[in-house]
Amino acid sequence: MATTSSDSKLEEQPTDEGMEADRSMSRSDSGSGDDSLDSLSSRVHRCPLTPSLSPRKRTTSQSKTEPPLLRTNKRTIYTAGRPPWYNVTGTTFKEAFVIGLCGGSASGKTTVANKIIEALDVPWVVLLSMDSFYKVLNKEEQELAAKNEYNFDHPDAFDFELLVTVLRKLKKGKSIKVPVYDFTSHCRRKEWKIVYGANVVIFEGILAFANKELLKLLDMKVFVDTDSDIRLIRRLKRDISQRGRDISGIIKQYNKFVKPAFEQYIEPTVQVADIVVPRGGENFVALDLIVQHVHSQLEKREITVRSALASAHQGQPLPKTLSVMESTPQVRGMHTIIRNKETNRDEFIFYSKRLMRLLIEHALSFLPLKPVSVETPQGGIYDGKRLSGKRITGVSILRAGETMEQALMAVCKDIRLGKILIQTNHDTGEPELHYLRLPKDISEDYVILMDSTVSTGAAALMAVRVLLDHDVAEDKIFLLSLLMAEMGVHSVAYAFPKVRIITTAVDKEVNDQFHIIPGIGNFGDRYFGTDAPSDWCESDEGMDF
Repeated sequence: MATTSSDSKLEEQPTDEGMEADRSMSRSDSGSGDDSLDSLSSRVHRCPLTPSLSPRKRTTSQSKTEPPLLRTNKRTIYTAGRPPWYNVTGTTFKEAFVIGLCGGSASGKTTVANKIIEALDVPWVVLLSMDSFYKVLNKEEQELAAKNEYNFDHPDAFDFELLVTVLRKLKKGKSIKVPVYDFTSHCRRKEWKIVYGANVVIFEGILAFANKELLKLLDMKVFVDTDSDIRLIRRLKRDISQRGRDISGIIKQYNKFVKPAFEQYIEPTVQVADIVVPRGGENFVALDLIVQHVHSQLEKREITVRSALASAHQGQPLPKTLSVMESTPQVRGMHTIIRNKETNRDEFIFYSKRLMRLLIEHALSFLPLKPVSVETPQGGIYDGKRLSGKRITGVSILRAGETMEQALMAVCKDIRLGKILIQTNHDTGEPELHYLRLPKDISEDYVILMDSTVSTGAAALMAVRVLLDHDVAEDKIFLLSLLMAEMGVHSVAYAFPKVRIITTAVDKEVNDQFHIIPGIGNFGDRYFGTDAPSDWCESDEGMDF
């Protein structure tokens, strides 16, 4: 995994939110590009079947992100970020590349999926399991399941409607909720997993190719072909050790449901596969070819945003969605102090906080209010105003945007806070999403998005896109910044014309290094007392990005 950030230890959200090729077929419904997979699969030869060394271990369904650099008991730490998945208009430009893995029960699909994830070595890969989408059983079906009399291998056992909806949203870059299924109790748990940010989605399941709408969402279809005796042995080991079942019940279920379902519903779908892989995770040649093909498709989908923003919207009038605080003598005096390179850190922090407080107060006046009448202590009636909405959430773009949180909390009681970390890739110059933590049900809120300075608008653009992907309404987003360049204002307003942009000042120029001129310097370094290295690439880390 390539390190793309100057900060090498970045925390991910807690987890509670939240191929075998002995032949190839012509591509079906959904193509992934101009390249055919015929030559890919024809190069892979059949190898002797061998049992997997370790059956998959789980008692609940899983949907997880790419392999981490370091995992603790509560957090996953990454050093790679997600590059832009949208263009300068803010529209999703490249959908996630979806790999479908199909095969019989215990054929090694999850092992193959994990091998592909490991070999891809790209950020933001999501594994989505079909096991998460078993239907909720009624009382009668629960009783049958307890006696091994319910057919979990039949298409009717799966909630294909929910599955298609979830995969379609994930492919389009949206945040999704994935149910968690408990195989011991045969029911869904109350909590749902939040999954977001996929460049590549690996979807695996016994009936992954059994639904026409589902097939249309798959860019690459891989069938994992494993000998039936091996699958039975794996199933016995798994169900005895992981699911507390006895041998007779497992054999009964296998003969009555699993084997017939494989012959009727699963095995025939090999005809729609782009590539068939024998030996599952042991077939390294097939896995390598699949990974090469995915990399080639991802390269075709690469886009640049920052350079395009720098050359766009020049000479255009400032948008009506922009609100600049009145430049009173007090405001201008504070700007004079924080812009002065000779100002010491204590004074810089003090006057920055004063400006932030004024900015927050100014921004709150744009929230929609509804009329309300209250009774005063004297028994009179006062006709006043109250927020027209459920609540307000503040989201800071780390690290410099976090400095505005204190001012927001000082004027908004019990406000919820979220965080987004966006940094520059030093090789490409593009912004990359490294981390986010957003409050539950943020889609219902008015969101105050905070950053200290905005130059090209690249980071702000990405942050707004993240909020939209979590179903926040565009007209409920308020972008606040102490200082903005005209370029950044235009970038955000052009892409998201309903987002309200609020700042204390707008400077006209941005130099070749994307620094605002005359500017304020690296806000994060000046505020936190850190010195940037000589080759520091200005980013959302507090400098005009």
